[in-house]
Amino acid sequence: MSDFNIKPSHTIENNTPGSGSDTSLKKRLGVIATCVVGGSLVALYAVAGPFVAPALRKVCLPFVPATSTQIENVLKVLLTRSGSLVDIGSGDGRIVIAAAKRGFKAVGFELNPWLVWYSRYKAWREGVHHSTSFYISDLWKVSFSQYSNVVIFGVPQMMEQLEIKLQTELHSSAKVVACRFPFPTWSPDDIAGEGIDTVWIYDAKTFKTLIRNDKDNEGQDDKTQQ
Repeated sequence: MSDFNIKPSHTIENNTPGSGSDTSLKKRLGVIATCVVGGSLVALYAVAGPFVAPALRKVCLPFVPATSTQIENVLKVLLTRSGSLVDIGSGDGRIVIAAAKRGFKAVGFELNPWLVWYSRYKAWREGVHHSTSFYISDLWKVSFSQYSNVVIFGVPQMMEQLEIKLQTELHSSAKVVACRFPFPTWSPDDIAGEGIDTVWIYDAKTFKTLIRNDKDNEGQDDKTQQ
């Protein structure tokens, strides 16, 4: 009998395209790829999230980094000034660090601890850690009476309330620089820049006079009523 009529005892099926083993391999690779992408996104959020998310404040003050033009405008209007400087809501510390390089004893207050730690590291890396300080604190719980120069990157919702706080706490020799948004009732002594890079500088001697005038007017009203 011819050997050609003998059937093989087994057949090879698993190496053909589209077999079950290929499908299983593709599924496993898909799961691995999904895990890698998902893990990468979680890691990215963990690192970037604290820098982007707003800190919890009485008024929401999101972290929006100052541009190099804004920093130069701040230093421009403070060109003839010296002494202590405080940045309210100091973010990643770039205003404080730039001011320290210009000779100020600069301090930053920021509620987001991640940003404060990063600011301290950045100040150390740039060699100005001896003339800078960064604190984790709510701006509404800090007195700014000891500072002669104040910088604030605020939002409109907080400026009126901050006016009252600074009018009460600052000495008449102090200067205040508002970035992006001006104070609602104060008259600036000088303005630098344009658009989002605009800064306004205010003399405490001028805006503290407003308090005295208001008190005098209240006193006159009381006498009139009597």
